[in-house]
Amino acid sequence: MNDEKYLQIVLKRIRVSEKYRPKFGRGSKTKGLSLDEFQALYGSDPFYSWFGLDNPLMYAAHKAAGGMTSVYRQIGIGCEELIRTILQDYLGLSAEDANWSYEIPTSDGKTRKLHLDGRVILDKVGDEASRGRFHQWMKDSASLANVDSDVSATLKGAVFEIRQGYKSKDSKRQNADIVNATNAYAQAYLPCALILSTQIDSDILLRYRARKWSILTGVIGASDPLSSTYDFLQEIVGYDLAGFFSRNQDTLKSKIDSILGKLLEPSS
Repeated sequence: MNDEKYLQIVLKRIRVSEKYRPKFGRGSKTKGLSLDEFQALYGSDPFYSWFGLDNPLMYAAHKAAGGMTSVYRQIGIGCEELIRTILQDYLGLSAEDANWSYEIPTSDGKTRKLHLDGRVILDKVGDEASRGRFHQWMKDSASLANVDSDVSATLKGAVFEIRQGYKSKDSKRQNADIVNATNAYAQAYLPCALILSTQIDSDILLRYRARKWSILTGVIGASDPLSSTYDFLQEIVGYDLAGFFSRNQDTLKSKIDSILGKLLEPSS
């Protein structure tokens, strides 16, 4: 059992949120402002000072708001790393095999590298039974996504966009994922959005399915590896991720509770 190894992958990322400080427009490379630095900044601004916005509770509100985003983000990044590791451990893939990127030209004549969060190349899956299960899952997923049979017959693997949830209406992000899907099919990969929670906006779900994404969400008890992230990982990949989270939920809850407590304090 790899519980400790997998747990540390997730906890390492979550711990990043413990150090979160709001930046208040000071630039992305700064470490964020302390409470004293915040009060000096806002207190020296006549307009903000008139309204009393240098109040420690305003700092706490900013820290809590940005910290909440940080917690979601770090949980997502930790789970990306976890699932890539599971794909390597249970399908016999190398780190290179489990990653996928591609380059696109930019307006200035250079290239930009984009990537998705995981990859399975059928020919790289050493175990014949595992390879057969994954191949059948790909064919069934492509059929469910209404991919033309001539196209699905050419697919050599699948690439994954891994997220803890997807409720944002950010059109830039959605457009980027549509480009990802186009390039995935161009390189003979089935694009799959693997969501760990059940939190995905219904409009986004419909838009992605229209673009021939396979969509897996965090439903439990569906017994359907074509719709459930956890059924896919257990029945196709061979690892019970839901069981892992259930066994380790006390540790995960305790760490999140500790981080949220710090984020909600006015002090820096």
